[in-house]
Amino acid sequence: MTPILILAAGKSSRMRGRDKHLEEIDGVPLLRRLALAALELGEPVFVALPALPHPRAEALEGLDMTLLAIPEAEEGMSGTLRSAVARLPQSEGLLLVLGDLAEIGAVEMRAVMAARADAPDKLIWRGATETGEPGHPILFDASLVPRFAELSGDGGGESLVKPLKAQTCLVPLPGRVARHDLDTPEDWEAFRKKTPRA
Repeated sequence: MTPILILAAGKSSRMRGRDKHLEEIDGVPLLRRLALAALELGEPVFVALPALPHPRAEALEGLDMTLLAIPEAEEGMSGTLRSAVARLPQSEGLLLVLGDLAEIGAVEMRAVMAARADAPDKLIWRGATETGEPGHPILFDASLVPRFAELSGDGGGESLVKPLKAQTCLVPLPGRVARHDLDTPEDWEAFRKKTPRA
């Protein structure tokens, strides 16, 4: 078993009053779209949210997953990771997915999960752009899970990942999907112009 943790506990502060997780693609809120993709892998899915109840939770209504209220999200990404990972079941590893990556789907998640069998000597398997820039999703070996308890500040998991560059397998994904987050209204406008169906 490898739980999938979708990180959606941030403030969406750069959206100037809008919530990037609830912006729609093909009529479906981004967060629900990511959650549906994660469910396709057949693994338990957890979603880190800033509170419960919450509009983001409403967007996930009816889906078979566990919603985690993370008040520590006020500290930043590290607080979210520290609290959420501590509440996951023991497993063979952990797949992290950022909640604002609009072009990540089940195919990309599966590719990162499958890389473990191809590079079993590594500890981290990480989505990357076609040109090799590291991004998401990120699969962590179970041996690394206790280290999440040590995270602090807003650096997220980078303080954990950076020292393990030699133990990281980069998994090339199409284009820039591994790093294509949509943080501002301008990002969304550009995305929708590129993909008129959204």
